[in-house]
Amino acid sequence: MIIIDTQARAALLKDAVAAFPDECCGFLFGKEDENGLRAITEIQVVNNAKEGDKRRRFVIAPLDYIRAEEYADENQLQLLGVYHSHPNHPAIPSEHDRVAAQPWFSYIIVSVLDGKPDALRSWRLNDDSRFEEENVGIVANSYTNS
Repeated sequence: MIIIDTQARAALLKDAVAAFPDECCGFLFGKEDENGLRAITEIQVVNNAKEGDKRRRFVIAPLDYIRAEEYADENQLQLLGVYHSHPNHPAIPSEHDRVAAQPWFSYIIVSVLDGKPDALRSWRLNDDSRFEEENVGIVANSYTNS
C-alpha cells in the first residue's frame, strides 16, 4: 500500500492541472517501513524533457534523477517513485510507461479530464514486469522527515 500526505497530493494535482494539456512529471519522496507500507511526504516537480508532443509522453532527464537521489540523501528520505499525468486519458499505465518503468518504483498516475483532476492511481511492476495496482490512501501529515 502507498499513502500520500494531503499536501503532497495537493501539489501533485496542482502540477497536473497546470501542465494540462501536456503531461506533467515529478518524483515521489518519503519512507517505506518494514512492512512495505510506503508513505509519500513530498513531491518534486520536474520539467517534462520530452522533445516534441508532450500531450502523450513524458521524459525525465538523467540529471533530474541524479538531483532527486541527492535530495533524498540530504533529507533522509527515500526516492520511492515517479508521478505523471494522463491528459484526457485514464490513470492506467500505457505500454510505453511499462517499458520505461523501474522495478522498485511506485508510479502514480493522475488523470486530468478537460483541465480538472480525476482519478489518482498508483502502480508497481511485478516479477513478470507487468504493472499491478497499489492501494492508495490519503492522510494528513503522514510522516515527518525525522
